[in-house]
Amino acid sequence: MFKRLSILTISLLMSFSALAVDVATLTNQAESGDVNAQMQLADYYRNQQNYTNGFYWTQKLANQGDAQAQFNLGYMYNKGKGVRQDYSQAVYWFQKPANQGYADAQNNLGIMYADGKGVNQDYNQAFKWFQKSANQDYAEAQYNLGLMYENGQGVRQNKVTAKELFGRACAKGNQLGCDNYRILNQQGY
Repeated sequence: MFKRLSILTISLLMSFSALAVDVATLTNQAESGDVNAQMQLADYYRNQQNYTNGFYWTQKLANQGDAQAQFNLGYMYNKGKGVRQDYSQAVYWFQKPANQGYADAQNNLGIMYADGKGVNQDYNQAFKWFQKSANQDYAEAQYNLGLMYENGQGVRQNKVTAKELFGRACAKGNQLGCDNYRILNQQGY
């Protein structure tokens, strides 16, 4: 038993040592401008919940125009991960990939407009961004757009259309879409 533990311990120490070398190597590559290394470091630090370093490398990528990094930076500002929470900055960074057709960013931008976080509440803008994202088959946006139709926010109330959107979201595994579809179905829509 003790031999197994010591072998396991040695194996773990070797893994951590290799990881430290890999991070050091990646850092050197990233500092010399290697975009792939910057991306790997940003992901690594965010996954390790080291948001300060994750923010640093994510920001470097975002400033180079990387849509995924811009979205991640918006998320970090929205949630206050590695940086002071700032909804205006979240909107700024979500806007960039949203304009590039990034469905997740379009949905998050819609949420910011619907909730009035970082921008004045504007259901018409929220509807616009949810619709762009939903048209790309993004389930959460289909659900959010369904809510707008159900409640008549930014669009004329239409529970039949809301039910259809909830059904599309449900078909992609969105549980809230399934729940709302069932409720509207029970109400006869």
